[in-house]
Amino acid sequence: MHIPFNKPYFGLREALATLNVALSGQFSGNGKYTRKSQLFFENRFHFAKTLLTTSCSDALEMAAILSEVGPGDEVIMPSFTFPSTANAFLLRGAKIIFADTLADIPNIDPEAIENLITPKTRAIVVVHYCGIACNMEAIERLTKKYGLLLIEDAAHSIDSYYKGKPLGSFGNMAAFSFHETKNIISGEGGMLVVNDERFIKRAEIIWEKGTNRAAFRRKEVNKYEWVDIGSSFLPAEMVSAFLYAQLSKFERIQKLRKKVWTLYYEYLVPLEEKGFIRLPVVPEYASVNGNFFYFRVNDASTREELLKYLQNKGIHAVFHYLPLHKSPYFATRHDGRILPNTEKFSATIIRPPFYPRLSKRKIKIVCKAISAFFQEHSIVNKNF
Repeated sequence: MHIPFNKPYFGLREALATLNVALSGQFSGNGKYTRKSQLFFENRFHFAKTLLTTSCSDALEMAAILSEVGPGDEVIMPSFTFPSTANAFLLRGAKIIFADTLADIPNIDPEAIENLITPKTRAIVVVHYCGIACNMEAIERLTKKYGLLLIEDAAHSIDSYYKGKPLGSFGNMAAFSFHETKNIISGEGGMLVVNDERFIKRAEIIWEKGTNRAAFRRKEVNKYEWVDIGSSFLPAEMVSAFLYAQLSKFERIQKLRKKVWTLYYEYLVPLEEKGFIRLPVVPEYASVNGNFFYFRVNDASTREELLKYLQNKGIHAVFHYLPLHKSPYFATRHDGRILPNTEKFSATIIRPPFYPRLSKRKIKIVCKAISAFFQEHSIVNKNF
């Protein structure tokens, strides 16, 4: 039996939506499905303004442009994230300052942030790992105290909350992902959320290649022209149609994903009790949105052995992230600080197969294989 790491969830509704676009003859972006998808998020989560993008990376790049960061500015963010988080601001010429994570959660540590703030700091970027919220009250206090912009990399965070308030609604801006491994998918795709009124009008211009074309389509101006910098950030209408079909099944998809997360947690508790692994820590202020599941092992060598063991049994598990401050590109640009928690998570996290239609039987197979590995190797973790 082969159990893949991911299996995209879709059906006839997505196919019919894309066919509808093909028959309509409007393939380019910002059509009815783009607008319907954007309204879904604005109405459901009370975001001030949403703009679909071709990827979460594009949404982050738009946020960086809107932030007006540039040479001489510093942006604080976690090292434990995907390169897109940093690339967006490096492309504007800003200097990236990497902060460590908390000891028990792979989210940025507010205390570590404050120790890194200087007169050059322009923005703080937070990443809600696995859709588990960062400590937003503590981080908001810092942004207010020092007059900084707050940007949420919410790639993992659709339908996740901090004390009942949706993630993506705290920052001046936020970026979401619809990559095929995420909760709601369009293959590739993303969304910029703008919560700060100061940036809404310009965001739409940047989104439309630096033109006021969106305003022209609404007949607010009698012609559209080049008025600012920008790029082609909006997705094709077929992508938006596929996304909107997914949104029509939002509740069902979320129910399935949360069930998979809960089953993994319940089946792996005995291994944690025996000291073999550590399960995700979910603070009281956070919620679980079923983006993916992870657990930690003792060290990098144990992880490598376990991944090979699972692979030999037809189970595709993965790990991430490699710490950005130690990457080939950034190592010589880093200021030399050791980020021990980041490096610990990077060396020990495992992500088992996770997708909406992953059956209870297959989850049991995965968990039994993990248990068998530790029984055979007798590896008890004393370093958590």
